[in-house]
Amino acid sequence: MGIGMRELIIILLVVLVIFGTKKLRSIGSDLGGAVSGFKKAMKDGENEGEQAAKQLKQSVGADAEFPESKTTSNQSSDRSA
Repeated sequence: MGIGMRELIIILLVVLVIFGTKKLRSIGSDLGGAVSGFKKAMKDGENEGEQAAKQLKQSVGADAEFPESKTTSNQSSDRSA
């Protein structure tokens, strides 16, 4: 039970009467710009994610160097005693 063709036409006519053609055109243009901006941002985000994944895969072969802090060396000496 969705919206039928008659109901859709009636809704569109009511919106046209309320807003008018000029306002409806500007609303459509604004919505179109917002949708295209959203799609572009999603595509840019995917590209950044792919680039980060590639960099991560390239750096996996290299060993990570973590300097030992004094707290970890003190804790390890306490455990051995």
